[in-house]
Amino acid sequence: MEPEVEDKTLELMNTAVMESQNLVDDLSPKKTTVLTKLSNGPLMTGSRKRPSEGNYDREKEQCMALFDQWSEADQVEFVEHLISRMCHYQHGHINSYLKPMLQRDFITALPAQGLDHIAENILSFLDARSLCSAELVCKEWQRVISEGMLWKKLIERMVRTDPLWKGLSERHQWEKYLFKNRTTEVPPNSYYHSLYPKIIQDIETIEANWRCGRHNLQRIQCRSENSKGVYCLQYDDEKIISGLRDNSIKIWDKQSLECLKILTGHTGSVLCLQYDERVIVTGSSDSTVRVWDVTSGEVLNTLIHHNEAVLHLRFCNGLMVTCSKDRSIAVWDMASPTDISLRRVLVGHRAAVNVVDFDDKYIVSASGDRTIKVWSTSTCEFVRTLNGHKRGIACLQYRDRLVVSGSSDNTIRLWDIECGACLRVLEGHEELVRCIRFDNKRIVSGAYDGKIKVWDLQAALDPRAPASTLCLRTLVEHSGRVFRLQFDEFQIISSSHDDTILIWDFLNVSTNGQSEGRSPSRTYTYISR
Repeated sequence: MEPEVEDKTLELMNTAVMESQNLVDDLSPKKTTVLTKLSNGPLMTGSRKRPSEGNYDREKEQCMALFDQWSEADQVEFVEHLISRMCHYQHGHINSYLKPMLQRDFITALPAQGLDHIAENILSFLDARSLCSAELVCKEWQRVISEGMLWKKLIERMVRTDPLWKGLSERHQWEKYLFKNRTTEVPPNSYYHSLYPKIIQDIETIEANWRCGRHNLQRIQCRSENSKGVYCLQYDDEKIISGLRDNSIKIWDKQSLECLKILTGHTGSVLCLQYDERVIVTGSSDSTVRVWDVTSGEVLNTLIHHNEAVLHLRFCNGLMVTCSKDRSIAVWDMASPTDISLRRVLVGHRAAVNVVDFDDKYIVSASGDRTIKVWSTSTCEFVRTLNGHKRGIACLQYRDRLVVSGSSDNTIRLWDIECGACLRVLEGHEELVRCIRFDNKRIVSGAYDGKIKVWDLQAALDPRAPASTLCLRTLVEHSGRVFRLQFDEFQIISSSHDDTILIWDFLNVSTNGQSEGRSPSRTYTYISR
């Protein structure tokens, strides 16, 4: 912009501003109050426009003509100079004038530029409530949501990240409509829109069933030939594998509850087991660890190391840890089912080591000596001891920073593994707490009093929560000591000294006049041939 042109324009603008300011100063107090009130609310264009006097209209036209001749950069620079000479209420007026001009409906604008996918991607980050609101903004937003199948994408996101959603998708069979591209036959967006609230209702019902103890019960009578009792188990959607006091391993069909296969070979009770898609690994009171082919039931390997009963074991990612009544912990490298070598023996407990668990960072062990010991997984070096239980410790689970343990002092303790602090003591069982599992929501414990208790994990981790609110439900169906349990979002499966395996189903609950917390049971009795 030429300097002399800018100076002339500023001179004209300054004259207009000064005359306007003088006019305001000459107004009566009443008029000034009215103007101030107006300035506090939405300002209309021209609400402070001065009366046309003298040469204002001609000067304004001259200014506009000059302004239109300048480049965009010169125009911006000039307006900045002009605004800097204005007073506060004028700034407010300009701000109100500019606000609607600066707003952009980018969701509507993007498709007009051929960028529908960007609009869809932006809206795909919304939660359900926000997505409902977005559909009501205008028809174009509704079109973007519908054609982008954003309700389908929201459900898919939940299924990927939440085990409860994933389980429901599998059990209710709407997973077949997910994770398919638009070229295949899929229902319209409206199907997923209506499906979402049904899923939420299912989730609320399941949570209520857990809180109230409503369940359907299925019972497997194992009918052991000699000594009775089911010491350990693990399950998936198709099968339950159990280790029995009568030295056998029995595999059950989870749907029909029929015994599919019996594995024999141990000469003592089967005290612990774990399986994956390839092998079953078992530990026994005969002091051995056996590796079985999960499909054929053939014995692939027998590990002879411990001097007394193998009380617990865990394996994952080529590493296995076993513990024994002989007070030791053995760490094994598992190259293959037939190539398993001893890496290290951990010694430090002064009584039988009843349970072990581990991840990439720590191995955690618990013993009848009342202590929990923490070891480095990589170096097998001792890290720390967790002290607090008043009697021997029978069970524990470890995940992330949290360790949950159960003891013959009848209590459950929650620990921070990094600092060794006891975060909470749960009381309620009347005898030894024999088994314990937890997920992100709940702790489920089984004890020698024959009871299974469901605890609120999040409340237990909150020091402000009263102790009386922590136990959500007590389930009583076993007639003997509870030895082992496993659970997921929909069910608990437990085993007992009473020679039964119970399936507590919180998803498929019959409400036909059944009392709360009790449901009719379906029983399958195994009779050996």
